[in-house]
Amino acid sequence: MSGGLKTSFGLTLSNRGVALGRFTTEELLHLAEVADRSGWHHVWVGDSILNKPRLEPIALLGAVAGRTRRVELGVGCMATIVQRHPVLFALQWASLDVISNGRMLLAACLGYPGGMTPSGDKEYEVMGIKARERPQRFVEMIEALRLLWSDEHATFRGKYYAFDDVNLDPKPVRRPCPIWIASNPTERAIGPEGVERALRRVARYADGWMTGTTRPPDFAAKWKRIREYATEAGRDAAPLKSCMYYGFNVQSNARDATRQTKEFLEAYYAPLQFPEDWLPSWAASGTLDQVVTMLREYVAAGADLITLRPTSWDQEGQVRILIEQVLPALKDVAVHHTPAGTRG
Repeated sequence: MSGGLKTSFGLTLSNRGVALGRFTTEELLHLAEVADRSGWHHVWVGDSILNKPRLEPIALLGAVAGRTRRVELGVGCMATIVQRHPVLFALQWASLDVISNGRMLLAACLGYPGGMTPSGDKEYEVMGIKARERPQRFVEMIEALRLLWSDEHATFRGKYYAFDDVNLDPKPVRRPCPIWIASNPTERAIGPEGVERALRRVARYADGWMTGTTRPPDFAAKWKRIREYATEAGRDAAPLKSCMYYGFNVQSNARDATRQTKEFLEAYYAPLQFPEDWLPSWAASGTLDQVVTMLREYVAAGADLITLRPTSWDQEGQVRILIEQVLPALKDVAVHHTPAGTRG
């Protein structure tokens, strides 16, 4: 683990489940309150506009900020950031940081490649974005946000975004306001050169790395490369943090846990199908001992943060198991909670 620290644990709220009619907004907010009271470190929500409909994350996080006091709050990941304008988004995020007293943590990502799904392509079309523009838009967005959050006379000239002498007010409470990059690059999808570009992007521009669908050996190898690339780029790699976005389902019968996880993921990410050999990359499913063992593998691989999403429609039941059984079994490797607010 970077810096030899233990791992902090958080909860991912399934805001797509509201659009699917599986649970209510109030149920999500209740789970956020439970996480806040139970000493967890962070609460995350997902992002999409049309591709996988859900409650819009900025609006939802405003409600979550009003119902919590301690946990850090983030979007994991902000998949539509290149479809937003940096000045408006900077104000929205800074406002959330003020409302939450400095608890916001942005994990931005490139979003969906073009040609994957009709709804994904439609999302780019209606927002006036071409999928091939994403990498440059993404970097410009990060650079523009950092300026807007720090400079009283922010001026930016990029290919896709431009503005002159903008004083964004209010600015975030936390200075600098952290920007992480969420990235799950694989050689099968984008080749070795593409993987290197993705990891170097994290190393150069991000304060941390979030990933998912990545097994522990691959997590450890990529995290090592990111820190090496950061050093090559002249950055101090020690402050960089890593986060594993992961699911979990604990049952007394391991087959029940696997079945529920598969059913949840196939409904959540329809029309994608999930063969059982995919599932360990997406979620720790099984008995309590099996789930704890799988989570310990990510701790050993260097995950500074692990955010867990119940892969079950019984969200509250699984969160109760997480609080009462899973996290106590991990107390020797877990960071003790300290309040996330009041950062200056």
